[in-house]
Parts: sequence; structure tokens; C-alpha cells
Amino acid sequence: MKILIVEDDRALNNGIALSLRSAETEIVQAYDIREARGLLDQTVSLILLDVGLPDGSGLELCREIRQAKGAGSEAAIIFLTANDMEFDIVAGLDAGADDYITKPFSLAVLRARIDAVLRRNRESGGMPESSVFEQDGFLFDFDRMCFYSEGEMVSLSRTEQRLLKILVYNQGITLTRERLMEWVWPDGTEYVEENALSVTVRRLRQKLPGIPVRTVYGIGYVWERGSC
Repeated sequence: MKILIVEDDRALNNGIALSLRSAETEIVQAYDIREARGLLDQTVSLILLDVGLPDGSGLELCREIRQAKGAGSEAAIIFLTANDMEFDIVAGLDAGADDYITKPFSLAVLRARIDAVLRRNRESGGMPESSVFEQDGFLFDFDRMCFYSEGEMVSLSRTEQRLLKILVYNQGITLTRERLMEWVWPDGTEYVEENALSVTVRRLRQKLPGIPVRTVYGIGYVWERGSC
């Protein structure tokens, strides 16, 4: 597994690298966005990304990675930042991050959160085996994790993929916010911001305009059946 650490505080960057390095884990380090771009490739499994970087915002780099169809676009992303306001956390999740950790943090907590994100990305949330799903101009290949809208490929984060699969496999069933939170973040919702689900649904609607996901106010969401 390859982890890319993008953090301009060299002491913190080196401390994280030392803590995470193992026989099974390759660590690559960058101290600004320019360096990070040069280290991105398809083998990167996880990116630890600071928000405030010398040559720009980590939020913009995260959006750039998620919108790309190439190097590192499918990697899990965890923000590391001193910005701890609710607005900042929602902005990080909205940019496509899988998790958001505020500074200061312990290395033990960091390792636990990394394990949780990687485990979530390996699991399907208890859903049946993946297959190809088609409905009203959408085609989702959950085996290959390829998603199309009117023939155009759309890049989704791992969290967005997981939520989409849960909604599709439960089409016609209203799922409560509580149940969706448990399935999308099966390792526990205590680390997940309250707005994370709403943000993820909004991003799906933006990336897949016209998906039949209806908000059931006060309850949750439902994928409405169509002409498959």
C-alpha cells in the first residue's frame, strides 16, 4: 500500500511518515501541491492532505484529484488541518474527502482513522455482490467501479460509490438517515460530521443529474424505481 503525505510542516510530515512506515506500506512525502502532483499515480491508496499549503489550497487539490480520471483519482483522502469549524469540515467533505482530522491529533487516532477509511473502502457495506445496473440513461458497473450518465463516465469518490450502491440495491425502499449513516460509515459514526450524508447525497446529484433519489423529509432518502 502506498500513502502520500502532503503536509508543509516538515517535522509533522516526517513524524507521520515514521509512524506509518512498515514492510507493507510505502510512504511518499510532499510539502506542497506541486510536489504532490508529481507523486500522484494509480498505486496511491491513501492521501493525507493538509488544507493550507504554501502554493495553494488542499481543498482545490482534492477537487482536482476527484475530477480527474487518471493518477490517484480513486485514492482515499483524509484532510489534516487546524481548521475545526463546522463550515471547514463540510467544505472538506464536499470537496471529496473521505475523512477530516483536526490538529492537534495523536498518531494513534490517526492510524485508527486511516484503518477505518481503508476498511470502509474495501467493504461494500454488507450489500450483495456487485453487478451492472441500468436505469433511465444511467449505467453503473459496481464490479469495475465505473459509472456512466448518458454515456459519459463520471468519477465518484469511494464514499459516493458506497452510498450509490446502497441506494440502488434498495430501490423503492425508504432508508432512514440513521441506517444510511451506519451502512456508509460502518466503523462507527462518532467520527462523522452530521452533515456528511447530506453533502454526499448533494454531490451524487451534482455528478449524476437526474438520478431518482428523493428526499423523504424527516426520514431519509429513497431511490425511486424507473424503467430499467
